[in-house]
Amino acid sequence: MRNSSVPLNAPDALVPNALRSPSSSGRRDSNLAFALRTLPPDRRRDALVFYDFCRLVDDIADVPGIPLCERLNALQGWRSTICEEPNAAKLPPILDAVITNHGVDRDHLVAIVDGVLQDLEPRDFQTFADLRGYCWRVASAVGLVSIRIFGIPAPAGVEYAEHLGIALQLTNIIRDVGEDSENSRIYLPLEDLARFGVSREDILTRRDSSAFRDLIEFQIDRAQGYYIAAEKIRPTPWPQALRPSDLMKNIYARLLRKISDGGKSVLHTRYRLSRIEKLYLLLRA
Repeated sequence: MRNSSVPLNAPDALVPNALRSPSSSGRRDSNLAFALRTLPPDRRRDALVFYDFCRLVDDIADVPGIPLCERLNALQGWRSTICEEPNAAKLPPILDAVITNHGVDRDHLVAIVDGVLQDLEPRDFQTFADLRGYCWRVASAVGLVSIRIFGIPAPAGVEYAEHLGIALQLTNIIRDVGEDSENSRIYLPLEDLARFGVSREDILTRRDSSAFRDLIEFQIDRAQGYYIAAEKIRPTPWPQALRPSDLMKNIYARLLRKISDGGKSVLHTRYRLSRIEKLYLLLRA
């Protein structure tokens, strides 16, 4: 997290050591960073640079003690930089090199920033179509950049990355219902709440019920549908390049099963896989 002395409207000032040097070790212990261990060293280095960019813009949205307008300006500054607008700051050279060397579509980086902009303040998603658009920006776009860095040539793998990204983000949303409610955030579509007779207040006050668990079961089935769809269109000619995405899919699909088998008590339980479980999946990959 950044403190109030950081000039948030200057993208280069926000670049941590991880984006200045590929040898930095200051990355978070996340499922994605874990999955990147399956890549060859050079591609892993580049993937971690991109990962650091994603974490950085995400952290700007959540930085404590900074007025909303400053965080908004910071993200818009990054957007202008990615779009190479006149008078915009330059991208960090190490990130620019990753974009150039792997033929990354800058529009996908813009989409990621736009998704983070949606998260600046709590908001509701009226329909699943609304939520799907958000998932595409914060997850599918990440996947579309990642598969190029992993070594899958354009235009292969586009639909696969889109479907898998939505599946992963839906799993995150299901797992984090209780945690998000503490921050007055509800990512489940309001049309689904109405369908199952669950109110916003039920979720914000963590009021568990059979209706709520039916709602979560419906969301689990939807996420599983995207995993199945992604698997059907998996670009098979590049099995080694797909190891990170395969591992991510296996981690999150198992997490989804754990939520389902554990009674879908996401309002009061933070479901996660142990490190042993992740290592088992890593070895299989």
